[in-house]
Amino acid sequence: MYGVILLLVLAMVVAACSSSDDDGKSADAGSKKGDGGKNQVEIFSWWTGAGEEDGLLALIDKFQEENPDLKVKNAAVAGGAGTNAKAVLATRMQGNDPPSTFQVHGGEELNKSWVAADKMEPLDDLYKENDWMDKFPKDLIDLVSNDGKIYSVPVDIHRGNVIFYNKKVFEENGIDVPKTFDEFVTAADKLKKAGVTPLAMGDKESWTATMIFENVLLAELGPDDYIKLFKGDIAFDDKRVVESAKKFGKLLDYINDDHASRNWQDSAQLVANGDAAMLNMGDWAKGYFVNDLKLKTNKDFGYFAFPGTEGNFSIITDTFGLPKGIDNPDEVKKFLTFLGSTEAQDIFNPLKGSIPARVDADESKYDEYGKDTMADFKEASLVPSLAHGSAASEGFLTKANQAVNIFVTQKDVDTLIQSLKNAAPEM
Repeated sequence: MYGVILLLVLAMVVAACSSSDDDGKSADAGSKKGDGGKNQVEIFSWWTGAGEEDGLLALIDKFQEENPDLKVKNAAVAGGAGTNAKAVLATRMQGNDPPSTFQVHGGEELNKSWVAADKMEPLDDLYKENDWMDKFPKDLIDLVSNDGKIYSVPVDIHRGNVIFYNKKVFEENGIDVPKTFDEFVTAADKLKKAGVTPLAMGDKESWTATMIFENVLLAELGPDDYIKLFKGDIAFDDKRVVESAKKFGKLLDYINDDHASRNWQDSAQLVANGDAAMLNMGDWAKGYFVNDLKLKTNKDFGYFAFPGTEGNFSIITDTFGLPKGIDNPDEVKKFLTFLGSTEAQDIFNPLKGSIPARVDADESKYDEYGKDTMADFKEASLVPSLAHGSAASEGFLTKANQAVNIFVTQKDVDTLIQSLKNAAPEM
């Protein structure tokens, strides 16, 4: 079973919440088990892009300041928006050479890959020692749990069902924020007639298109049935899934012609410079707008929930756990305890563009978008993202990405539905 899981991990093309370059470079990727024994903690991630790297380095600096007897090795692997890192991780885990701790999305990416392979230690005692059970939402704890045991510590929260828009473009064209699919189509037709690309997309890596499709599914099914779909309780030929595919195809009528040659950052730039009006992207895009492109929240760009998903929160969470077989579990637990603290989360998340996983963080450290998202996180229905490995196994996700990629080109609803049905046994 583990060999199959590793092949699936290696095949994975899903993106992470990352603005990494595609140069394939790595920072200290090679290591020995635990890499350094009891005086060193190796942190394995794909956080090498602006914002995320700043946040990671700030975390490392603070942890080392508080733990001068420990050294931290930053084993970040760049390139492929996380794909390269996951391939390196799979090789190391297969060779019984795990890093001290590693970045992994909560949900099925954690549970069906590493917990199912018996590669992770439970962290229930760590949660009890730090009184964390009421500091993270129950739905979030469930996302990092399997068979009643907790396996990782969430450090951030990203939202996937958000659309960012160019405020000047909306104002100049008299566009109101659309709340329904029909309102979105009306706005998109108006923008297209005015010579503006309504919806920017960069699907050089197919996960960006899968994100849009999963949000259409969420709008059409609602949160409960969306979850049931990926648990196998609702079939992929359900009429609402078919309708979602049709609506997804309609949205593709409004994207930029050069979408296949762009990554998500390139598509975000279209919105930033006014060539496109909207972008459906996780809110790492907000960090990119602010940190890289120097745009101002609610002045240069605004944001709203994907039409039909208001009151729902498509959650993507980066987490870190305790691999089995490392030489320094006590030292790693110190780092995990630090990651789960309000101090660490309020250092990291404002720089990355995400919000803290804890519900008691200091809201004053976050901008207006952060405050709004934190409020929604506490009140909205949380649903796992398919595109980012939380809703279904990596085997299913790989095939879903392939099916969506073909659909973007051919727009054949029947083929998409049949491909998803064929992949369903791997969920």
